[in-house]
Amino acid sequence: MCPFAYQTSLWLREVRDTVGLEIRWRFFSLEEINREPHQQHPWERDWAWGFSQMRVGALLRRQGQESVDAWYAAVGRAFFVDERPTQDPDVHREVLAEAGFDPGVLDAAMADTTTIDEVRADHDEVVSLHAGHGVPTLVFDTGSVIFGPVVTPAPTGDEARTLWDLVCLWGEVPNLYEIRKPKTRDDLVHIGEQMAPYLRARSWKSVAKPAP
Repeated sequence: MCPFAYQTSLWLREVRDTVGLEIRWRFFSLEEINREPHQQHPWERDWAWGFSQMRVGALLRRQGQESVDAWYAAVGRAFFVDERPTQDPDVHREVLAEAGFDPGVLDAAMADTTTIDEVRADHDEVVSLHAGHGVPTLVFDTGSVIFGPVVTPAPTGDEARTLWDLVCLWGEVPNLYEIRKPKTRDDLVHIGEQMAPYLRARSWKSVAKPAP
């Protein structure tokens, strides 16, 4: 549901191909983190736009990281690039089939309540152990945790490697909490242009509680 998380996923795959990075995809629920007290938890709904899609990813992840990686790549491209509302179960089934998966995986994931447990466990871990409050959140084997990078479009080539080096260096300064570039009017126009497909494909308005 987050276009910036999707751009970060593209950048990470670029870095993986360059430096041999191992990526372990995990889940984080923006619906839960931005939920108002009067609203149901996303796992209490028959179908939640983001959480239920992650349940599909959780079921596929049991086959290995390669499967959940391929699923996220396919669903991400369909939604954030091709403007296809993958939050619609029928559209999601179509994308699964196009990516080489059995479209029945969606119904199997919805019927298996343990997929709820898996998504919640990932979400609760990053919130409780790492103070996660949004996406993208990177957790390194060293224990370093970084919110970001927030970038669009995803850097490629030398720029991708430079950003990776910067992110790794950030983790070497234990009490560095935030560096932020102000967004000019031109920056906001650029972001709006980049996010246009996402804005047309989504079924919701942006909700974001202030970061701690």
